[in-house]
Amino acid sequence: MIPPEHDADFVCAMEDALEVYQRNYDPQRPVVCLDETSKQLVRETRQPVPAAPGHPARIDYEYERNGTANLFLVTEPLVGQRYVTVTERRTAVDFAGVIRDLVDRHYPDAEKIVLVMDNLNTHKPASLYEAFEPAEARRLAERLEIHYTPKHGSWLNIAEIELGILNRQCMDKRIGSVDELKKEVRAWQRSRNNACGTVDWQFTTADARIKLKRLYPSFKE
Repeated sequence: MIPPEHDADFVCAMEDALEVYQRNYDPQRPVVCLDETSKQLVRETRQPVPAAPGHPARIDYEYERNGTANLFLVTEPLVGQRYVTVTERRTAVDFAGVIRDLVDRHYPDAEKIVLVMDNLNTHKPASLYEAFEPAEARRLAERLEIHYTPKHGSWLNIAEIELGILNRQCMDKRIGSVDELKKEVRAWQRSRNNACGTVDWQFTTADARIKLKRLYPSFKE
């Protein structure tokens, strides 16, 4: 969706995210982006016929729905690493578990994790208190420096770009179970991390003030 003209809230959150992306690499304050998506699980009702010389693979048009799964993706654009967690649900507790892994497994030595994400209802420090004892929730929250992308501004989240790549390279086919999805995602994550594909973000605040001028309040002399 496109934000309305002269949206000061959008502009403020946009410029905040763009400032974060202009920071130099600092291993003590890594910039990490988080996003999530869902995947419809679909079972085959007939065994697919694999491709053979002169014959393409054949998949029956019938299938069986088997629920959905949720995928959390976190990525550090300047380093070219990403981590995907598959869960059966999308709850505050699931989000909190991803945050604890982020803090304790992936960045245990970081002073602060600079976290960029959208304003989804579970994407907030309060979710930590739903999942953990207060002291643990506070410990995790204090390790984060959170920056929210604006409403209608999901394109500002680099993790959304990674989810698009994941969808095209890994999930554009029928996957029948959570276990199968986890296996596919692990293979994709390993391959992409080994390639160390980084993101060179070029859109700056100066660009935004020119190209998105209509979003800024106007002032008469």
